[in-house]
Amino acid sequence: MKLYYYFDKEADVIYLSQCKPSPKSISQETSHDVVLRLDAKTKKIKGFTILNFSHRLTKKSMPVELPIQVELNPG
Repeated sequence: MKLYYYFDKEADVIYLSQCKPSPKSISQETSHDVVLRLDAKTKKIKGFTILNFSHRLTKKSMPVELPIQVELNPG
């Protein structure tokens, strides 16, 4: 599976997605500054956004490893 990402330095946000963003997707806020992007029809997770991303990188307890592999729709 390919995973697309885009980092917006000014907004300090990273966007990760299985596909290119669609205007038909819906957003669902979660805790810890993470927003899920869901397919409007199936409600399956297609991507997510992490807010305040660079702030997270300064925390020593938050390792960041790339490349990453994720299963966005487990089970």
